Amino acid sequence: MNGSLNKVMLIGHLGEDVKMHYFEGGNCIGRFALATNDIYINKQTNQKITSTEWHNIVLKNKAAEICEKYLSKGDKIYVEGKIKSRQWQSEDGTMKSVTEIIVTEFTFLNVKKDMAEQKAASESKNSNFDANKPIENDMPF
Repeated sequence: MNGSLNKVMLIGHLGEDVKMHYFEGGNCIGRFALATNDIYINKQTNQKITSTEWHNIVLKNKAAEICEKYLSKGDKIYVEGKIKSRQWQSEDGTMKSVTEIIVTEFTFLNVKKDMAEQKAASESKNSNFDANKPIENDMPF
């Protein structure tokens, strides 16, 4: 090991739907803003304060496609990855910079309502349904 570690773990809510960008050769990236909240009590006013931090999330290829398919604004997700900063020159000549979280692992922490309804409907139609048998999940995660 080189004596350093670049690892981030976040649990938050999507601030927007996943935005996809496709490249020649079939590769793609997905991006979305992730909100994490810190809640504390102001000791002087005894008021509950919520502080929101926004993170720029980047997923690549199959991970991006899975998140685009199953996530939407407001959904809760756990992401793990590394921090990466980059700079570029915009069309008007100004230098821009952004800090992003490049995701290496993720876990959905809530299921879309329509997915849950579809699963329940398909299970109720299955005449071989056994309440004592674990339900097999056909989702790719």
